Parts: sequence; structure tokens; C-alpha cells
Amino acid sequence: MVKDYSWIIRGKQRKKIIKVINKPKIPTQIKEETNLSLNNVSDVLREFRKKKIVKVLNPEEKTGRLYKLTLKGMKIREMVEEYGKD
Repeated sequence: MVKDYSWIIRGKQRKKIIKVINKPKIPTQIKEETNLSLNNVSDVLREFRKKKIVKVLNPEEKTGRLYKLTLKGMKIREMVEEYGKD
């Protein structure tokens, strides 16, 4: 998990995104809260899924997918909020 934490804090976009996923959200909501492009948000969420930091609650949907932090993601988010610098 330390390796994933380190990976997240090295990327401004990754850090912004993990901070705003405090409940299930769709990429458009994350985009609006972070002022990042939808493409950037989607790319980061794809990376987060591969690393099991987030999971999709409605994977059968092509649009409007809800993303939620996994237990691992919640622990990393806590670390980012406690130790990560802005």
C-alpha cells in the first residue's frame, strides 16, 4: 500500500481525484470537483481500477458508472489527507 500511496502523491491529478471520492461518484462529478478534463479523470480511474483503489458499482453501464473507493483506496485516501502536501 505504501507503494500505491507514493504513486498517488507523485501525480497531482491522482491526488486531486482520490481526495474527492468521498462517496460513490460518476466521472462527470469528479471532473467538476477537480477541474480536470473528463479524459484525464477517466484515465486515472482506469489506473485506480487496475490497482484496486476504486471499484465500479454498476459495471454493466457504459455511461454514468459509479466509482467508489475500496478499503485499500480509503486507507490510501486517509494517508494522502494526513501526510500528502498540496
